[in-house]
Amino acid sequence: MVTFVILAVVSVVGALGVVLLRQPIHAALSLVGTLLTLAVLFVTLQAHFLAVIQVLVYAGAIMVLFLFVIMLLNIEQQRKEIRPWLRWVAYGIGLVAAVGLIVGALLDPRQAPDAAVARAALQGGNALLIAEVLYFEFMLAFQLVGVLLLTGMVGAVALVQRRRPPPGGVSAATAREAVLTDRPGRPSSHPVEAGGR
Repeated sequence: MVTFVILAVVSVVGALGVVLLRQPIHAALSLVGTLLTLAVLFVTLQAHFLAVIQVLVYAGAIMVLFLFVIMLLNIEQQRKEIRPWLRWVAYGIGLVAAVGLIVGALLDPRQAPDAAVARAALQGGNALLIAEVLYFEFMLAFQLVGVLLLTGMVGAVALVQRRRPPPGGVSAATAREAVLTDRPGRPSSHPVEAGGR
């Protein structure tokens, strides 16, 4: 019980770090810590296969994808454009969800199952059975989830990436307009030159 309490506290602190840390990389690393803590919780429940999958798939592959997208999108520049009222909306939704979880737990208290019941439930679950179900019965759904993740990442990159101005700070359209207005016979775009004429 003491081990569970310690792991639960570490997991909750890591989850709060994902939401509250300002740097995206720090939030992603906090998420890695939370996922590893969940893997240790699976080990304490004798669910070793789920613990390995948690580390390999979530803390490994999915987090590499997250870090790749964070570095690709350059979130530091994009974060300045976020509307300030969205933060308070997110806080309100999180508070309502937390109150709902607490009220639901208090209104419907249930005893945890005995150790014998937990052992009986964990018996017989092995990698071969999971692989047969996943790659035979749900093969199409498994592939569609992979395509969905890829489509979401490509869509996020396409929506956030914008054309950046050249290093001089002047866009191509502005430079073209300045060249056209500075031709002979046309009014100059420079106020000093216009006043001196």
